[in-house]
Amino acid sequence: METRRKNVIEEKSFRFALGIVGLAKKLVNEKKEFVLSKQILRSGTSIGALVREAEHAESKKEFIHKMSISLKEANETRYWLDLLMNSDYMEKREFEKLNDEVTQLIKLLAAIVKTSKLNS
Repeated sequence: METRRKNVIEEKSFRFALGIVGLAKKLVNEKKEFVLSKQILRSGTSIGALVREAEHAESKKEFIHKMSISLKEANETRYWLDLLMNSDYMEKREFEKLNDEVTQLIKLLAAIVKTSKLNS
C-alpha cells in the first residue's frame, strides 16, 4: 500500500473548496443569488484545482505558473467574499471563517511561489 506524504496546501485548498461549495449552495437555495454565487464558486474551487495541476507540472516554470494562478484565484475569491459580506449575503461568522482560510491559503501560496522562484 502506497503512503502519500501530507500536502498541506492541497488539503487546505480542498477543505476550502468544500466550504465554498456549501456557501454557493446556500446563496442559491436560501438567498436566491445566482450571479455572485457562480463567481465565488468558480474562483474558490479553482484554487485547489490549480494546486493539483501544479503537482504534476512538467517543469519548474509550469509549477510556478500554476501556483501563481492559484494565488490570483485566491485573491479574487477574497474579493468575492468581501463583496458578499458587505452586500449582506453572508453572516459575519461564516465570512470570518472563510476569509481566514483564504488568507492562510494566500500566505502559503505566496511563500511557495517566492521560494520556488528563488530555487529555480
